[in-house]
Amino acid sequence: MKLKTLSKLVVAAALVATSASSFALEKVVYQLDWLPGGDKAPVYVGKAKGFFKEQGIEVKIAQGRGSTDAITKMAAGHSDIGSADIVALLAAKANNDVPVTGVMNLFSQAPYAFFSLEKNNINSVKDLVGKQVASSPFTSSNVFFPYMMKSNGVEEKQVNHIKANPGSLAPMLLNGSTDAITSWVTDTATILNQAEKVGLKVKIMPWHTVGLNIYSSSIVASDKFLTERPEVAKKFLIALKKAVEYTWANPEEAGAIVHDLVPEVDGEVAGNTIKSIRELVFNPVSEKTGLGAFDSSRLAETWRLTAIAQELPQDKLDPETAINRSYLGE
Repeated sequence: MKLKTLSKLVVAAALVATSASSFALEKVVYQLDWLPGGDKAPVYVGKAKGFFKEQGIEVKIAQGRGSTDAITKMAAGHSDIGSADIVALLAAKANNDVPVTGVMNLFSQAPYAFFSLEKNNINSVKDLVGKQVASSPFTSSNVFFPYMMKSNGVEEKQVNHIKANPGSLAPMLLNGSTDAITSWVTDTATILNQAEKVGLKVKIMPWHTVGLNIYSSSIVASDKFLTERPEVAKKFLIALKKAVEYTWANPEEAGAIVHDLVPEVDGEVAGNTIKSIRELVFNPVSEKTGLGAFDSSRLAETWRLTAIAQELPQDKLDPETAINRSYLGE
């Protein structure tokens, strides 16, 4: 009897060990390209709702300071996969052939926009002639500013384009120090909230409505991660895509989740941000190609305008070499 009992214990222990091994989660470091907020909600939603865990993945989120910083960290192996502007990746591939690849699109519309006070009557790009426009010295929108002017029949020199600290842009607009500012649509909720407090109304002119038809924020990954753990990459994207859909179906809950995981983020503002940028993610482009997919013609146009803006030869890069559609199951 003792021998049978001992045998059962050994078998039970072996089963427990096998079970623990089979449920060991793959660890993935996700690199943000900026600070946490509503526009970064999907990865937090995926963690909180267990979407990554369902795929056998444990995600650690690392903060970043811009797309170039995020791409550099992935290229160096400090993180596996994360968010970055595809424009920054195309430029980096053209100049240095960084070992980072785009695997999924998030913003299929450009997120840049002009913000002005309603009383300033700026209703078109031509209305900016003779006006002052302030932008951050670090924003990637500066790259496309000359193109935006020219494509709308305005010479860049006809506009007083100045640079200012990112944190001072909204106050400058609201106190009348500048006629307009350029910022991301992701800042809409914050800017509108500040304007409402001082009794002002703000008009928003997204650049994708006035001629800038390019991809922007995307999911990119280190080539090392994609090569060494391809199945993990595929499962990660399955979970993230599910999180993207859940985020925009439940913006208030998603905003609250971001606040729960990052207390310094205001949950209500995060939720409003998610609502305000819905058209960047879900729009005629994503409806046509599928959520997350890169359309060849739009990718080519994104590179064409990037090359013009960066003063690079068009033939310096085939944009198709900067992405890999197979991890998204295309």
